Amino acid sequence: MKKLKRSARLVEMTHYLLTRPHALISLTAFAERYQSAKSSISEDLAIIKEVFEDEGIGDLNTLAGAAGGVRFIPKYRKDRALEKMAGVCRELEQPERLLPGGYLYMTDLLGEPRLMQEVGRMFASAFFDRNIDIIMTVETKGIPLAYAAAQFLNLPVVVVRRDHKVTEGSAVSINYVSGSTKRIQTMSLTRRALKEESRVLIIDDFMKAGGTIQGMVDLLHEFRAVVAGVGVFVESGEVDNEERLLHDYISLARLTEVDLRTRHITVQPGNYFYDSK
Repeated sequence: MKKLKRSARLVEMTHYLLTRPHALISLTAFAERYQSAKSSISEDLAIIKEVFEDEGIGDLNTLAGAAGGVRFIPKYRKDRALEKMAGVCRELEQPERLLPGGYLYMTDLLGEPRLMQEVGRMFASAFFDRNIDIIMTVETKGIPLAYAAAQFLNLPVVVVRRDHKVTEGSAVSINYVSGSTKRIQTMSLTRRALKEESRVLIIDDFMKAGGTIQGMVDLLHEFRAVVAGVGVFVESGEVDNEERLLHDYISLARLTEVDLRTRHITVQPGNYFYDSK
């Protein structure tokens, strides 16, 4: 590209880093891209690093050596994330969102790009150090959450299907017991979608007893894959620990009370904001 003035170079370099999270970019690549000396590039990166950290945008990590460079790690300051999720919780407490069975209508929120972007940053902040290879979710409501997190973790997404599609080739299918309905259901994943021994982050929109997520965990065993983490947008707090099939997870919101008679709903920020793990 043409040689830029420093102010323009700073803007373009910042955009370049923001759109390539977790990618290692060498100083040589920057120097060639902007036709500038490495010393000038290093000074620019120091300015960007300071702004990123002061504004809670993320970290700019430097790796020394011939194979080194810089890597942008998106972050969401927990105090700001908590403030955002408190507003989401108030939105979820609207009585008209209550569905039969004590579930909440969340489709409209899952369809808001800006909200999903912020939620994706929260998940990326929670799991940035888990050495993840791929993100998994189950169709359909978890898909926007998974892709939002993937954007900031710079990872591919694989979607588990309820019904196998012949156009996807051979697949692995398992039966699992839904934790909420206690019914036996089926989920499948095409063999080409996931390499064996991958480290997988599971993302889902709602967890009651955890049957669906446990089904995904069991499905991953068939690929000899490792569960690197589990993140849920909303969890139900009206499930006893003995009933819950999953205990190691991060939630952003927690449904703590549902009164079907009065249609009163209480939603609080999830364990991500309060648990020490």
